Amino acid sequence: MRILHLLASPFFSGPAENVALLALAQREAGHEVTVAVDRRRKEMPAEEPAVPRLRALGLLDDEGLELSVKSPPWRVWSDLRRLRARRVDVVHSHFSHDHFLARWGRPQGAVLVRSLHAPRSIRSSLPAADAYTVPASSLLPRLLERGRTARVLPALVDPRFRPESDREASRRELGLKGAPLVGMVSTFQPSRRHAVGVEAFALYREQRPDARFVLVGDGALLEATRSQVASLGLTDAVVFTGYQQGEDFARWLRALDEVWLLGLGNDWSARAAAQARACGVRVVAVEEGALPELADARVVEPTPEAVVAASLSGQRAPVAHPTNASIAADVLALYAQVASTRAR
Repeated sequence: MRILHLLASPFFSGPAENVALLALAQREAGHEVTVAVDRRRKEMPAEEPAVPRLRALGLLDDEGLELSVKSPPWRVWSDLRRLRARRVDVVHSHFSHDHFLARWGRPQGAVLVRSLHAPRSIRSSLPAADAYTVPASSLLPRLLERGRTARVLPALVDPRFRPESDREASRRELGLKGAPLVGMVSTFQPSRRHAVGVEAFALYREQRPDARFVLVGDGALLEATRSQVASLGLTDAVVFTGYQQGEDFARWLRALDEVWLLGLGNDWSARAAAQARACGVRVVAVEEGALPELADARVVEPTPEAVVAASLSGQRAPVAHPTNASIAADVLALYAQVASTRAR
């Protein structure tokens, strides 16, 4: 099968890593797979660019698609013509711009599948496709009740996310002291609720005075969070690691005892929760997106008191997350199903 993924973003963040891992698993299953991304936007001071990473993986599509929401109309028209001329069996779009192009520039005979990565994309004006995927089972009814063919596309996990063989040695190398080590691993933005997390950690330390809080990431609210930490007298107990990626990010995550996931951004597959579980790290999470399906302890209301109660509960959930190969097989079966339906 010849599969083309469309991802109108220049960043290797949000859904991009999930798309890359799905494409890799599909290629390993014997299919010809490429990923086209935004080739227009090149300035990205705070995030990892997608082009070098996808090129290194052998997945980058180099057939001339600009695929950018910043493209002028004539470049969008050029993309439509280029896409229509492609010889592929499946076009799998991931963002609204991709879906627009795929809807009107679908290659002859190709199956069109759209992945919805956040609930805001599920709306009455959603363009037609042969099938859809959603990141969490809670979103399926919104498509099925409209007669759409849909499946859940869970978070895929890179093999680097695995239990630490010598956690104490790793912590020493990272300069981490204290126990337990609790962390948050996300961009500092309002939806992630770092302010709630810091206040919760202040309460948590009343029960666990030797605990340390590890905050991985950067973003608009980083300095505000630093100020909050200082105002609560937590400076010596909180570690700000800055933005981490690749093996460095996995290493920080593997060092933790527990991760608090108190909100999601533009990817509701809750990839960080799946990564943490793969590392043997306990997950305490709010009930958003796929987080309830991956959490050891759920936070029903995102308040500091509820976070602390969930953390101290000690609950562990025996979640068996599907492998990348099985996720890819399920998506490939969806392609085959809709191709068969179209051929009738």
